[in-house]
Amino acid sequence: MTDEAGEYQFKPHERPMMPGSPASPDHPTGRRVGYFLIGLLIGITGAMGNALVSANLQNIQGALGLYSDQAAWMTTVYTMTNVSTSLLLVKFRQQFGLVPFARIFLAAYIFLTAAHVFVHEYATSLIVRGASGIAASALSTLGLLYMIQSMPAAHRLKGIVLGIGVPQLATPLARLFSSDLLELGQWRALYIFELGLSILCLAAVFLLRLPPSERMKAFEKLDFVTFALYAPGVALLCAFLGLGRVLWWTEAPWLGYALCGAIVLITAALLIEHNRANPLLNTRWMGSGIIVRFALVATTVRVLLSEQTYGAIGLLTALGVNNDQLFNLFVVISLVTALGIAASALTVNPANLGRPIFYSVLLIAIGAFIDAHSTNLIRPQNMVISQSLIAFAAVFFMGPTLLIGILQAMARGPNHIVTFSAIFSITQALGGLAGSAFLGSFQIMREKFHAHSIVQSLTLTDPQVAARLQALGGAYGGAVTDPTLRSAQGAALLSQQVTREANVLAFNDVFLTIAVLACLTLIWIGTRQLRMYITGVNPMAGALAAIAKRRAQ
Repeated sequence: MTDEAGEYQFKPHERPMMPGSPASPDHPTGRRVGYFLIGLLIGITGAMGNALVSANLQNIQGALGLYSDQAAWMTTVYTMTNVSTSLLLVKFRQQFGLVPFARIFLAAYIFLTAAHVFVHEYATSLIVRGASGIAASALSTLGLLYMIQSMPAAHRLKGIVLGIGVPQLATPLARLFSSDLLELGQWRALYIFELGLSILCLAAVFLLRLPPSERMKAFEKLDFVTFALYAPGVALLCAFLGLGRVLWWTEAPWLGYALCGAIVLITAALLIEHNRANPLLNTRWMGSGIIVRFALVATTVRVLLSEQTYGAIGLLTALGVNNDQLFNLFVVISLVTALGIAASALTVNPANLGRPIFYSVLLIAIGAFIDAHSTNLIRPQNMVISQSLIAFAAVFFMGPTLLIGILQAMARGPNHIVTFSAIFSITQALGGLAGSAFLGSFQIMREKFHAHSIVQSLTLTDPQVAARLQALGGAYGGAVTDPTLRSAQGAALLSQQVTREANVLAFNDVFLTIAVLACLTLIWIGTRQLRMYITGVNPMAGALAAIAKRRAQ
């Protein structure tokens, strides 16, 4: 309904939960289906750009003639902008509304992606990846809002779970068809596809708009001071985590300066916020027990999930498996991911959100233990069960984890939503970077250890070693007639086999480490769940009661 001035007047049950969020009217079934499909499109599009680049980084590196550290910047820059942008997006929606929010970020992203298709330079690729991080942060929120609108009032929490889970489909889907895109137009085809999805999203947003929202004056001058310190601080931290393993932690002095700069800038931002009357980041709430536990669990699980993105894929890549050979594995992973999203939405219980997180960590532990017995004969079909468990866990934990934080924030008022958005972005994005950095560094060190151990046991006086060298050199008998050169070629092949075996053993150590960490996390979560059951104290029940009270007012 509208008033005499044409402004929309919300009914009591339609009013948004907070300024900047859309109203919640009772939509007809057809419109709900439209909201669902658009939410699906936007959610996948927001994550697809980075997924395509991550899945084909080696091909892009070769096509652009990049060094390994230059290629690493392409994914690191994305995380830099993605993490820090979420700090301002909530207040942007609260002050300027949903329509400018959607149009500005989508239009800017489309323009930059189109520009990169025509300007083939490394610098423009970094700019586009940075813009992709900003757009992905906006699109993930927009997709979540559309998905919530697709659900009846009684199932809005299920809409939140679906909205946060759908973007996780982008990574396995990118592995399915990116090879075909590269064959069609090399790396440009990836950006053209990304551009096409973005244009479809913009058209969909114009075709079916979200319900109107309430607005308020949200920004204060000190918000921009905080952001000017926080954003470069997070960017430096991302650079440290993203490039440390590639350049090695102690070999590039600027990594140490970047870490020091990150600590100083982030600390300065938090000190400013700690003394503000209306902080952008509520440091007192961030330091509370429940939020600290939330951040630790969310970050730990994100690190454990690197078992798939770095561990399993890294092992198969080290054994010479390419994207085409991974097709069937990622078909299964895509199906299991969709199943996990549906299962998470159907079983979500706001009164006990710790249980699905417990089950997710259990599945990760089982999958990692299975993979810890890998050999050089392992192929994608041998990892279907373990990677299916990991894929299911990745999306089964995501929705409940988000709900724990967002319900706690809503119980304390709209101002806490900005703080939670920053915390959630940091735990997920930086957790993923930290996971790859930690596991990658550990794998490199263990590979050197195992290679040294294997080489020490190889002596030319050993009949088996001599026979192996002769057999390997004999493979070149038809092409190399010089016995000395033939022997050298055999030694080179033996060295490659040693490196391969050392890599397999190192990855097994990585999988075993993940399994042990998962078991320790299980003990901690299980202890918390048991204590909650014995004492009858449920923090989520208190949060739900506080939200209901605020809605009644």
